[in-house]
Amino acid sequence: MATKRDYYEVLGVARGASEDEIRRAFRKLAFEYHPDRNASDDAADRFKEISEAYEVLQDGQKRQMYDRLGHAGVDPSFNGGFAGGFSGFGFEDIFDSFFGRSTGGRRPRAQRGADLRLDVEISFEEAVFGTKQDLEVPKYESCNVCDGKGLEPGTQPERCTRCDGTGEIRRSHQSIFGQFVNVSVCDRCGGDGQVIKTPCTTCRGNGRVQVNKRIELTIPAGIDDGTQIRLTGEGDPPDVRHGGRVPGDLYVSVRAPTQQVVEWEGYKLVIRRQSHDLVLDVPVNVADAALGASFTIPSLDGEVDFSVPSGTQYGKVFRVKGKGVPYLRENRRGDLQVRVHVMTPTDLTKEQKELLKKLSSTFKTTNNANAKSLFDKVKEAFGV
Repeated sequence: MATKRDYYEVLGVARGASEDEIRRAFRKLAFEYHPDRNASDDAADRFKEISEAYEVLQDGQKRQMYDRLGHAGVDPSFNGGFAGGFSGFGFEDIFDSFFGRSTGGRRPRAQRGADLRLDVEISFEEAVFGTKQDLEVPKYESCNVCDGKGLEPGTQPERCTRCDGTGEIRRSHQSIFGQFVNVSVCDRCGGDGQVIKTPCTTCRGNGRVQVNKRIELTIPAGIDDGTQIRLTGEGDPPDVRHGGRVPGDLYVSVRAPTQQVVEWEGYKLVIRRQSHDLVLDVPVNVADAALGASFTIPSLDGEVDFSVPSGTQYGKVFRVKGKGVPYLRENRRGDLQVRVHVMTPTDLTKEQKELLKKLSSTFKTTNNANAKSLFDKVKEAFGV
């Protein structure tokens, strides 16, 4: 076991030091080495040593025993000596006691009512362009009979006898630092200092009643799936018996699909969302991809004109500006990305096969005019 240092040496005072000198030395060292304030590895051990020394030297009887017999005179194995210390005190507790502040003396903020949460589902187009929805929210509302006060009309609250109207319960105890005062919120009046003797018969004294409230929700254009919208003050009002005054909030979680199926030229196409762009895969036959073509394609704004140039390859992406998803709180939109899928024909007739063979043979020559002529015949044979 490590040898204990002399208590006077620990506090840095002479053996004949007065009580005030010992107290001042302890306060200075306690501030310096308290673990809440000092991050060094030995701070906790030093603080414990300082606390132990002060516990003995500030007590006249223990100090006399220590001066006569040293550590043996106050060792717990001999007479119970020092067995505590200040491990239970936080730095703020010590600071408050030195400067006369009471512990736990802050009254809590007024209680808020409960927050409410609700899920709503909207369509793909509603998420893109925005919408309004009427919600029916089961919630509490302030009682209109007692105006949310919890009192039977014509009556008044009475002073709380437990806290004498202060809203606080004070308890004091003596410590080595002096007197500590612990202040807590009165458990009878909830910190109001008043109690309701004659509660409202409609709301039973809690100042609120349960209702189904209709609320109009505005969903902005361009909202993402899973976005939460907060409606401030549309949550539950607090129970007035617990000292509350501020209502909670209503959080609405918006659910929306990220794609939509549309029909075009006998195909079922999918428009899907990609951030602020919309993406559409469009099938194009091989002849139109090779020669170029113009047609209309579907979008969320209706049909739009679209052209593919000659020689368009599979997977080529074209942009239609301003036909995408609006940016929140901005006067602009993303684009419609059109990705071309060149379709390879199947179930060919004999005539179609012959034409494609002739066309294939022209690709091995430099006679482009002949190839174009055959392509026109192919388009005619395929009905395009």
